[in-house]
Amino acid sequence: MDQATALIISDDPDFSRLVMDRWQGERNAPAFTLMSGDLCHDLNADGFDMAIVGAVNPGILPSVLRALDLPGKPVLLACKTKPSAQEARHAHPGVRILQQHPGWLDTLVLVSAEVLRLGQAMARADGAEQAGKSLERQAALGRYMLNERHTLNNSLTSVLGNSELLLLEPGSLSATARSQIETIRNMAVRMHEILQRFSSIEKELNAVEKQAENEARTKVRSAAASS
Repeated sequence: MDQATALIISDDPDFSRLVMDRWQGERNAPAFTLMSGDLCHDLNADGFDMAIVGAVNPGILPSVLRALDLPGKPVLLACKTKPSAQEARHAHPGVRILQQHPGWLDTLVLVSAEVLRLGQAMARADGAEQAGKSLERQAALGRYMLNERHTLNNSLTSVLGNSELLLLEPGSLSATARSQIETIRNMAVRMHEILQRFSSIEKELNAVEKQAENEARTKVRSAAASS
């Protein structure tokens, strides 16, 4: 998994410095992107994994939080006073609110780390789900090809047989027609070889599956015998 990125939005340089300095002592510290409140607009959702909002200039906070709504990434707001925390919680229920009480930096790092871990876990789960859907589509296509290979092989046998019969009568074909029929025959042979490979793959997969089943039974017997 790529390193997570935390976007710190604050007009107070000390806030950003405190957060980064405190986090550097932790394992798996994220990369940091710093931004002032007046530049917080048209954010790229792929540019960060979570946002930490600190002290911003008066009147800017609502626009900052609205700008963060669009990317849909988790937001943690550090408020200095209890009334400001309550006001932000009421106006933006989806934002995580942290009041800057003694020890607030430790809490901020702890909560942010959990948020990032949850985001990475969800990203892995989404990736696994997409990979599973892709495998299901490929498996469905593979089953269709295996089910239809006999029908297709019969059709190819007919094409190949008739092309061979035509080529046995050299005087009845022009040079151009003979060349075209030879091409048809050669392509039919090639397609037949591909279908034969499908059958070989099916046998190999069945053998692997049977071996896995046998190994599983052996483990079960061994576990039962040792218990």
